[in-house]
Amino acid sequence: MRKPVRIIVIVGIILLILGMIFYPNIKNAFVSNDDQPSSGQSATTQGAQKLSVNAKVLKPETLNDVFRTQGVLLPDEEVDLIFETSGKITQINFKEGSYVNKGQLLAKVNDAPLQAELKKLEAQLPLAQERVFRQRTLLDKDAVSQEAFETITTELNKLKADVELVKARIAQTELRAPFSGMIGLRMVSEGTYASPQVVVSKLTKISPLKIEFSVNERQVNEIGDGTKLEFTIDNDLNTYSASVYAIETTLEGNTLTLKARARYNNLGGKLKPGRYANIEIQLSEITNAIVIPSIASIAEMGQDIAYVYRDGKAKRVVLNKGLRTASSVQIIEGLNIGDTLLTTGVMQLRDGINVSITKFEE
Repeated sequence: MRKPVRIIVIVGIILLILGMIFYPNIKNAFVSNDDQPSSGQSATTQGAQKLSVNAKVLKPETLNDVFRTQGVLLPDEEVDLIFETSGKITQINFKEGSYVNKGQLLAKVNDAPLQAELKKLEAQLPLAQERVFRQRTLLDKDAVSQEAFETITTELNKLKADVELVKARIAQTELRAPFSGMIGLRMVSEGTYASPQVVVSKLTKISPLKIEFSVNERQVNEIGDGTKLEFTIDNDLNTYSASVYAIETTLEGNTLTLKARARYNNLGGKLKPGRYANIEIQLSEITNAIVIPSIASIAEMGQDIAYVYRDGKAKRVVLNKGLRTASSVQIIEGLNIGDTLLTTGVMQLRDGINVSITKFEE
């Protein structure tokens, strides 16, 4: 290669290397300062951001302290019908599922031997009474001793007692309704040998009905004899009223609750025992109360707090709560009537953060 050409090639390589080294600096020199974002502008944009929330202007409200629980409908009276004695059933005098009156004869076992014994004893009564009459006449004439007269009188009284005993045994062969109510399904047939262990049927008094439920220690002093309650039944749109008539005296060991019972008239026997009831009891009514939604309050560092709107910012307030319901809570201290309470975005709120109210709730 010729010497001039070699020099040109070498010079070109050197210039290429120098250009690669100094190109970034040359480029930056031609870039305008206006093309780069300023840090001040970024900070201003960030500070202008606002959290959109809903709010509620606090007004005085009426708060009902309502105790809600579940109970069960019980019959006013219920008993398994059984005979007091043993024997073959000779009569069944009731229709299954029918209404029977107190004292009505429902069934009977064989009493033929007892009836025969009763006739025998009753046949002896006239003769025994005649003996006593004669002995009294002789005693008045001092013809017999007092001891002889008392012996004859004792025999008569013993005979009368035997008659009453047989009649009582005959009564045990009869099954009568102990109270008026609805009789259930028949468990035996005529000819069955009955005993005190054999259930003939079940008798239930369903008007009125009892509603049994449990109350905790707080309600014990607020619920008592005469307390009114309302209850509903699943798949029934009606609301029924009842009145408490008794509360148990001892707490249950496992649940630390007391059982209570109310009475519902149940005219016509529409409601049936065994169904569950949804019970509501109004314990008290608080007027002019400050009430907020439960979701507007959160727990933080052992305190209950909420946020109110002040001059475009969220202000943190510490609450002292009172009565709680399923969806709201009474505020005793920390909020005042007329405050604008922030009700949404509570978890994102911080004291002094910029906020924008998008909706006022009722």
